[in-house]
Amino acid sequence: MIHSIDVQITAPVKDTEIADRVATAIANIFPGAEPEEQHGEVSAEVHSLDHFSELLHRQEILDTARGEFFGSRRGNTFSFDLKKQAAFQGVVNFAVGNPDELGDIHVRVRVEEPAVEEFVDHIAPPTEEGQPITSDDE
Repeated sequence: MIHSIDVQITAPVKDTEIADRVATAIANIFPGAEPEEQHGEVSAEVHSLDHFSELLHRQEILDTARGEFFGSRRGNTFSFDLKKQAAFQGVVNFAVGNPDELGDIHVRVRVEEPAVEEFVDHIAPPTEEGQPITSDDE
């Protein structure tokens, strides 16, 4: 299935941080991104979450991801925050609770095609006993 999505990624860059390291953190999680620094933040845009989905599967955090995605859903968009330091290591770590002192990576996903639910099922399928449920299992 062809997905039509726009993913906007932003992260603040504090005076004590190196902008290139923040850009690397974003590129580690979203390899198609070409982060740019402007006015104290790094921003990027991608149109695929395939690598991000692979990381969710590899780290076995599909249920956590689904909770974040559906918990923040507004119309045809959902958003979530990631920890910068984990992202720099290529690890997905959702930021929950109080924001990190250096700020988090904010990700906003707008889904044009298919519906948000169907897209979330594609990147973070529901699980049963920790294993993803595929359409063959239903």
